[in-house]
Amino acid sequence: MTTRRTFIASGLALGTTTILPAGLVAQEDGTHRFETADGPVIVHPIHHASFVIEAPRTVIYVDPVGDPALYEDLPEPDLILITHEHGDHFEPETLQAISAGKTQILTNHATYDLMSPELQAVSQRIANGETMNLLGIDFEAIPAHNTSEDRLDFHPPGRDNGYVFGIGGRRFYVAGDTEGTEEMRALEEIFVAFVPMNLPYTMAAEAAAEAVAAFAPSYVFPYHYRGADGGTQDPERFAELLAETDAETEVRMGAWYAPDEL
Repeated sequence: MTTRRTFIASGLALGTTTILPAGLVAQEDGTHRFETADGPVIVHPIHHASFVIEAPRTVIYVDPVGDPALYEDLPEPDLILITHEHGDHFEPETLQAISAGKTQILTNHATYDLMSPELQAVSQRIANGETMNLLGIDFEAIPAHNTSEDRLDFHPPGRDNGYVFGIGGRRFYVAGDTEGTEEMRALEEIFVAFVPMNLPYTMAAEAAAEAVAAFAPSYVFPYHYRGADGGTQDPERFAELLAETDAETEVRMGAWYAPDEL
């Protein structure tokens, strides 16, 4: 088996993983490039839970919040995915500011109910387990919720969405705010995954590594790892733990936070 090292943001090498097609390298501008049958997909980390996926035919914004200026140098969104209504994932003012005339929104039902009529007019609702085709892309809503008894009030079962969708023959998974659910662990053939780890709202680095090892994506971004806990969950520790498993997964580190937030 040909192997390559798993690199993290600090440049340290942790574990090994099966080599994948060439051209899958982090760019100097902080973006990450992944090759698909349709051409390159560029991931633009923005902040915390917000990022942009720039695909050859479609630009997808995920949970965009914050100053609209964060997005002004990026292509306009064809589609916005919203996982749930918490303020670090759903900000109506930002949605209004960054949406173009072509922009569609895919969201869970609870967030849709909080939207203005203007936003509802360009939005589609999808519930856990449902599928929908938008802009020629198949989306599946994956359950996103807490499983620990003392955390169920944060993200109760049945309300929030993660998303799996295909681009150029590759499957992408956005977990949203969740612990390692049975549905997450049962995922197959995921190319790039985005998985949260902060307490008490999602899960610890140890639990995240265990869950990711179960479905073994080719690549994983730890994200959503700062918050009310003061950043107790270390993404480099997550990478170390994942490297100790049999999962052939490469950990990618996005520039999610400014230096004074680390």
